[in-house]
Amino acid sequence: MTDARSAAWDTYSRGKPQRRRTNAKGETTWFNWSQYPDHGPGAEVLALRPGNSVLDLGCGSGGNTAHLATLGMTSVGVDLSAKQLDKARERWSGVGGMELHQSDALAYLGSSSKAFDAMYSVFGAAWFTDPALLLPAVHAHLKPSGVFTFSQRPPVEGCYGCQASYIPRGPDEDPAVVKRWDYEPGAWELILKEHGYVDVSASVIPPPSGSRRTGTLLVRAVRGSRAARSGQQ
Repeated sequence: MTDARSAAWDTYSRGKPQRRRTNAKGETTWFNWSQYPDHGPGAEVLALRPGNSVLDLGCGSGGNTAHLATLGMTSVGVDLSAKQLDKARERWSGVGGMELHQSDALAYLGSSSKAFDAMYSVFGAAWFTDPALLLPAVHAHLKPSGVFTFSQRPPVEGCYGCQASYIPRGPDEDPAVVKRWDYEPGAWELILKEHGYVDVSASVIPPPSGSRRTGTLLVRAVRGSRAARSGQQ
């Protein structure tokens, strides 16, 4: 794959440990929207039922993707990083109903004819893809009333729109640079509504009790009858 971002995320993968074998409840698979372990809501945010189809945009090492598959969903994950997907295939080799693809999110959606009951991104492609391009593509591949949900860090005050993220590499190499898109919750609500989404909500989940760290931005929306900017039905 020639996309330079894939090499950046491969580098990120080397310093990212695998998900724990069990969580605080003793579960071997679970869903986590937050950057903190055992914190925040779970898969119920997606309002899925067994047999539904769901797409993870930026699945990383596949923990959330695998969990939804164990709940009876057709669970598809896409990620740019071959190394992250290698981790996912090794860790979740025994999980049925799970598909993994190495691809850019926009490229995958552009080449697919599938429609999904839900799509989501946990610190993934929704953070690192221009929403003017991603939101119409997601809308076009959601079933009627399908859910799109994503989480990421809240923006730094005054730093909105396209920003730069730097991923460290070797000691003799410059950091890899990827773009991300940051907005306040109210701005995300407006952007999603402009692209034809309804029942939009955006809020910051506070960090764990007693912590002074940042919270987690969680945005949820439902596919409306049309994508306002793209004109797609």
